Amino acid sequence: MTVHLTTLPNGLRVITEELPGIETATLGLWVEVGTRHESPEVNGISHFLEHMAFKGTTSRSAKQIAEEIENVGGHLNAYTSRENTAYHARVLQDDVPLALGIIADIIQNSTFEPEEVERERAVILQEIGQSNDTPDDIIFDYFQETAFPNHPMGRPVLGRPDIIQSIKRDDLMTYMKQEYTASRMVFAATGGVKHEQIVDLCEKHFVSLSNHKTGTFDASHYKGGQFFEKRDLEQVHILLGYESCPYGSPDYYVMSVLTALLGGGMSSRLFQEVREKRGLVYTIYAFNSAFRDAGLFGIYAGTGPSQIQELLPVVRDVLSDFPKTLEASEINRSKAQLKAGTLMALESTSARCEKLAQQMMIFNRPIPANETIEKINAVTKEDIVRAASLLMTTHPTFAALGPGEEIQWV
Repeated sequence: MTVHLTTLPNGLRVITEELPGIETATLGLWVEVGTRHESPEVNGISHFLEHMAFKGTTSRSAKQIAEEIENVGGHLNAYTSRENTAYHARVLQDDVPLALGIIADIIQNSTFEPEEVERERAVILQEIGQSNDTPDDIIFDYFQETAFPNHPMGRPVLGRPDIIQSIKRDDLMTYMKQEYTASRMVFAATGGVKHEQIVDLCEKHFVSLSNHKTGTFDASHYKGGQFFEKRDLEQVHILLGYESCPYGSPDYYVMSVLTALLGGGMSSRLFQEVREKRGLVYTIYAFNSAFRDAGLFGIYAGTGPSQIQELLPVVRDVLSDFPKTLEASEINRSKAQLKAGTLMALESTSARCEKLAQQMMIFNRPIPANETIEKINAVTKEDIVRAASLLMTTHPTFAALGPGEEIQWV
């Protein structure tokens, strides 16, 4: 299991990991373009562009793209996040050239036919509507916007209906030409692949990619605050958060252990106290979202309107008490969860491919699993207490959605 990296003359980074005995492959193109790179006037264009990539090229119709990959039993998909966009496929190893060729085609030769733009605009508006109708989904958009108000990091990935309605075909084509450059891309492949074959195919199919330098974005500015939207629902959905650390911070793994300890499983402090002992929720968990230059720690819970006033003080008490009562056993248990998750992910070609691409975009190098394990093991009780203290000194972000009168954290 050896990782190989080659940078093509145009700046495209090609990274592979061959896994002996594996007959499938996951491969894809990751682009350092996401919501934070958009101007307010075109919020949602990165996601719109991702949709349009599958709607026809100069040599393939939308139907042909779907049929060619599925004729060989493969899967082709994509996603957009706040910091990047990915186009990836999973196929049998003999079909790697086909999958790579299709990905290269949709990235470089999409035609953006006017009727397809309008059709996909309608699809995206339906997607936004579905998200708005899903409270435990849309609450995360409200939370992000409250944490980073008036900043690209706080805008929704899907965009807003009025902006999606205003984006034109020329906007999509211009955005793709300006932002989709080779120096901001990583092509990753894992499983039944050969590095030399992937490099040769990338040299052949991605030769026309521009290598001009782009990619500037506004530095993140966490602010925090409170948000409440009254809705006629059965439950109140809440998110409480604080400013955390970016990927490259020495405290990244400290925060990972802290998060697992507080709300990472059934044995976590929050789950035991809030659900098991008091029966106040069905779902409660903690998460730590890291970005290039920012981080956001959060706790999600859904509860009934009659339980919300009991829930909030309990969560507050858990947050304030756990640094004083930390036990070695729960720290070790949280570390074990993280290490097991890291090692179990190695059994998935998709997870390995995603991790390679993300590591190249963030650190410009692959990070071996044993290095990650070492950093998890190195976290001490003192580290967790210090990180918790720093966390609680930041201004909180609180978002709530549901029935009743306005709910506030403080």
